[in-house]
Amino acid sequence: MNKLLLSPFLLAFCTSAAAEMVSRPVPYEIDGKPFEGALVYDDTQKSQRPGLVMVPNWLGVSPAATEQAKLIAGQRYVIFIADMYGKDIRPSNPDEAKAAATAVRGDRALMRKRAQAAVDVLKAQDGQVALAPGKLGAIGFCFGGGSILELARSGSPLKGFVSFHGNLDTPDPADARQIKAPILVLHGADDPSVPKAQVDAFQAEMTAAKVDWQLVSYGGAVHSFTDPDANVPGRNQYHPAVTLRAYKAMNDLFDEVFAQP
Repeated sequence: MNKLLLSPFLLAFCTSAAAEMVSRPVPYEIDGKPFEGALVYDDTQKSQRPGLVMVPNWLGVSPAATEQAKLIAGQRYVIFIADMYGKDIRPSNPDEAKAAATAVRGDRALMRKRAQAAVDVLKAQDGQVALAPGKLGAIGFCFGGGSILELARSGSPLKGFVSFHGNLDTPDPADARQIKAPILVLHGADDPSVPKAQVDAFQAEMTAAKVDWQLVSYGGAVHSFTDPDANVPGRNQYHPAVTLRAYKAMNDLFDEVFAQP
């Protein structure tokens, strides 16, 4: 994330997040295959904070994802950036990212397994950082948004799930009956990658399963509205005002669910 591109709104939002932030790689394995995510937190904060698994966009664990995690973490959260592809797969362009993301999206059981592995890695940081192990949630962006919704559909016992401009489709809508925590979808109303039919199907899925869910649709926003590097008008484009509103909505949800016993 290029901080020079941040609006005055987000510069104000991230003032505290920019100070004393630590990012360190965390290697782990899934079925004997090496993965490497990143743990992001403010090392000056000694009181326990809630933890979030963050599944980034289709570019995976990248410098931009790390900067985004720092912005969100601030003094509020400990964030673990999930590696959904494997340590040796680091897309450097959209074609490579599409290939990597498509392989995972095509196998939802694999997607869920890798997202859950990231949750387990975050839990394992208890005692090494000031983490409140009973207050864990998940957030995701684009491809990552779809990933954390699949994690929720798997029955993961996290406290809340927030998708930013993510895919909403799933092979088996009946799996929504397994969702155990509130769902918040932050959606660009003009997003061509997530058309109205997909939004309608998601709403029907959540309603039928009696999930505690919200979908906020932001007028004038398209795909990747939180990404300062997104600059394809009408398709993938940064929207700083909507980004600020979306981050506030995320914080409001987590403030609510983490306050519950």
